[in-house]
This record gives sequence, structure tokens and C-alpha cells, in this order.
Amino acid sequence: MDENENMPEEFDNIIVLNDENGEEVRFEFLDLVELEGEEYVVLLPVEEEETGEVVILKVEDSESEDEESYVSVDDEEILNKVFEIFKEKFKDEFNFVDED
Repeated sequence: MDENENMPEEFDNIIVLNDENGEEVRFEFLDLVELEGEEYVVLLPVEEEETGEVVILKVEDSESEDEESYVSVDDEEILNKVFEIFKEKFKDEFNFVDED
């Protein structure tokens, strides 16, 4: 039996990553954004949905062809550009709140 067979459909976009402490953290995959030849994933932490803050990570190739690595992005300008592209694509699906 496939272990995902009984999973509700809402879990189809769930990925599990390890944080800096080695703890598993579940995210909902929202989008893949291309910017200046690089790819970035936009993820929503499953445990913290009430805050609605997304996580943006850069996609990097790993040694295995079947896997990708995600690394944090420190450049605020890149983060803002990726988030603006994401907001434009999903402006009709999400209620975005600007925090100034």
C-alpha cells in the first residue's frame, strides 16, 4: 500500500525540510519563481498558517539528480523581487497585507 494513498488531497503540496537543528518542518509548496536565471520556491510553513508569512528559498542542484537543495536567501532585494512576482501571479487567490 502506498503510504500517501490515504492522505487527504490537501497534503499533495506538502514538503518536509530539515531546519538548522535537524528538526523536520512541514511546508506547503506555493510556487516556483524564476528570476535572473535562478529558481526560487515560495513555501508556507504548515504549523504557522495563522501568520501567513511565506519562506523563499533558492533552488540549487544537489549531487543526486533526483533531489534539489534549498538554501536561504540573504539578499533583501532578491527576496522582494521574488515576492513581488509571486504576489502578481496570485493576486486573485491570496489576500496580501503590506507590513510597513
